[in-house]
Amino acid sequence: MKKALLILCCAALCGSVFAQNEAKKDEQKDSGYVFTTVKEIPITPVKNQYKAGTCWCYSGLGFIEAELLRMGKGEYDLSEMYIVSNTYIDRAKAAVRTHGDVSFSQGGSFYDVIYGMKTFGLVPEEEMRPGQEYGDTLSDHSELSAFADAVVGIVAKGKLKKMQVGKDGMLLWEKVLRDIHDIYLGKCPTEFTYKGKKYTPKSFYESLGLNADDYISITSYTHHPFYEKFVLEIQDNWRWSQCYNVPLDEFMDIFDYAIDNGYTIAWGSDVSEEGFRMGRKSGACVLPDLEAKSANLGSDMAHWTGLKPSERKSEAEKHPTPQRWVTQEERQQAYDNWETTDDHGMLIYGKATDQMGNEYYMVKNSWGDYGTYHGMFYASKAFVRYKTMNIVVHKDAIPDAIKAKLGLPTSNKNAKKGKKK
Repeated sequence: MKKALLILCCAALCGSVFAQNEAKKDEQKDSGYVFTTVKEIPITPVKNQYKAGTCWCYSGLGFIEAELLRMGKGEYDLSEMYIVSNTYIDRAKAAVRTHGDVSFSQGGSFYDVIYGMKTFGLVPEEEMRPGQEYGDTLSDHSELSAFADAVVGIVAKGKLKKMQVGKDGMLLWEKVLRDIHDIYLGKCPTEFTYKGKKYTPKSFYESLGLNADDYISITSYTHHPFYEKFVLEIQDNWRWSQCYNVPLDEFMDIFDYAIDNGYTIAWGSDVSEEGFRMGRKSGACVLPDLEAKSANLGSDMAHWTGLKPSERKSEAEKHPTPQRWVTQEERQQAYDNWETTDDHGMLIYGKATDQMGNEYYMVKNSWGDYGTYHGMFYASKAFVRYKTMNIVVHKDAIPDAIKAKLGLPTSNKNAKKGKKK
């Protein structure tokens, strides 16, 4: 009798321990993504591009605003619409000059911001706000784009033999287009007062201590030689700006070196990838390894590899999972096959890890206050490695060893030049 009772007690105890362990596992699963910040760099608040394809300008100026913070210049809120208006006019001219071979659209590149601040200058947000001409605080470029696209299309693709010129020497179609932009975006200021001092857009830019030539674009593809510059073949790179090309591992070294040394990164990426869309719910943009295999049957990896791809995808939406680490060849293939596309510009401002040890970059978006992290999210290092189109960084955000290979001045005179591969 005593023996039977003892067996029952042991069974009950074991059952209790088993239940506790299972509950603990369920609790871990239900905790979702838990991030630990490794490094965070000061940035300006999240904005909302709303119904305008101007992520390139919001992220580009967010990058410049973060640079001003890094430089000890204080917090600035710079006008996106000032850069947007000037850029749209330039892009229209390029479309007409090439008879429509250069596309005319709302998109752009980080270089449009770098070029814009050097060429047109900068103005504070209060001088040219989004939506101010139609009683809103956010941009809606639907009508603007409809009218502007029509004008540029008629001229660029039309059968005109000669352009009509106004008495002031300006092409009449350009006058029409400028008027459209003035109506929807407001007139670009030529002079303004900021904190009691008068400026022009150029003098305001110069007063900030920025040097547009300090910022360079970098990418990693094999269809051009490494350690040389090339024009990145995407439609929104209509100014034909050049990127430095580096091997993928060195590309990722630049990300880490920049963040570790207090520099933010203007990040251009493909956001049509399913792992990005999942991030809108969880705040984590990931690249789950749907084909992972493991011989370690007692590990969490064994559980993961025992699932079907659809089940793995479902788990990745809920909590951390093993990440796929792509090769240089896989990255290139995705670009060549149009699987990786030039979709969206954002700002990387820090690093973090999840409870599984996966590494992430902290990202500021321009879609307003949405999601778990109020307009911010975490992009896994694996995703960034695979889906980054290009980045823009300050030249000092690049390790000296890589600078030397690119032929850029190094801070260390003794930095050894690497051989080109």
